Amino acid sequence: MNIRDEAAWDKLGGLLPAVVQHAGSGAVLMLGYMNREALAETERSGLVTFWSRSKQRLWTKGETSGHFLDLREVALDCDGDALLITAIPRGPVCHLNTATCWGDAPRAAATDLAFLGELERLIGTRLRERPDGSYTARLAASGTLRIAQKVGEEGLELALAAVAESDEKILGEAADLFYHTLVLLRVKGLSLGAVVAELERRHAAAPTT
Repeated sequence: MNIRDEAAWDKLGGLLPAVVQHAGSGAVLMLGYMNREALAETERSGLVTFWSRSKQRLWTKGETSGHFLDLREVALDCDGDALLITAIPRGPVCHLNTATCWGDAPRAAATDLAFLGELERLIGTRLRERPDGSYTARLAASGTLRIAQKVGEEGLELALAAVAESDEKILGEAADLFYHTLVLLRVKGLSLGAVVAELERRHAAAPTT
């Protein structure tokens, strides 16, 4: 579908509201307005571009601050009169230097969980680039056996902490286990998404589990 041709531009005087959502975390970042030219420029440049109602011109988000929004996908709603833009921000989105234009409003639970995806991507980058001083790179260089041992060690430490340690210690050990498990998955060519898919499959097969 060609969104520029399908959108109901005339319904709202040539402008459509465009909600920008973080492509990784799902957080709602900002609201802007696009006309046909702004959408075309967004698709051409890969940088989210709006029609500025105050400046009466095309305006690329980040053109002054450098905090651009790198386009991932554009979707049109069922009525054809609103756009959903998924993007990756290069810095704070709001001019007040907050991550979103709603400041530090409470985050949805999905946003918190989505950090696991961000961490997985960062681990992937470390494994590809192997930068000096990176613990992830050193761990990967030690081999799969050592990584597997670390996962076992962290699992045992979490179990022991659950019996005799504080909540803070339990959380710390759980974080260590999650991290090392993600490294093991990436080294084996597997993904967090595949684990989620397996959990969904099990739930579908036995929803009362």
